[in-house]
Amino acid sequence: MRMKMALAAGMICAATMIGGCQHQPPAQKTVINVPELPAGPPYSHAIAANGFLFVSGVVPLDPATGKVVDGDLEAQMHRVFKTLKMVLAAGGASLDDVVKVSVYLQNPSDFAAMNAIYATYFPTYKPARTTVPGVEWGHGFLIEIDVIAQLRK
Repeated sequence: MRMKMALAAGMICAATMIGGCQHQPPAQKTVINVPELPAGPPYSHAIAANGFLFVSGVVPLDPATGKVVDGDLEAQMHRVFKTLKMVLAAGGASLDDVVKVSVYLQNPSDFAAMNAIYATYFPTYKPARTTVPGVEWGHGFLIEIDVIAQLRK
């Protein structure tokens, strides 16, 4: 154990001597909240930092009522993407700027339907994506999506 600690300390010192460990100033972070969307949760709609926009998970809530939209997966996905577009626009981005998508899907058997709807929002450009099936929120949500977008300079 002492050998590993000494080796790690030596590597840190060597990196510092050759300039590999330079102090980086803290990232400037900008909170993005969309007034038209329901407030309440203890998080921001998005955070802009280091040239990227990190959008919190969006669930299929109707902004006018604060309730889950009526309908199937398709109706819920269209609501989620409409909300995502609002948050992205508020942060200075669009779906074209998205580099990473995380999809949380309640029912694994909805994967093919989700893929077909998803493809309509990214018809040519395909951002990196993770899909997590079998997520149960208990609120009637069939889907939740969060994204990371690269901000234009």
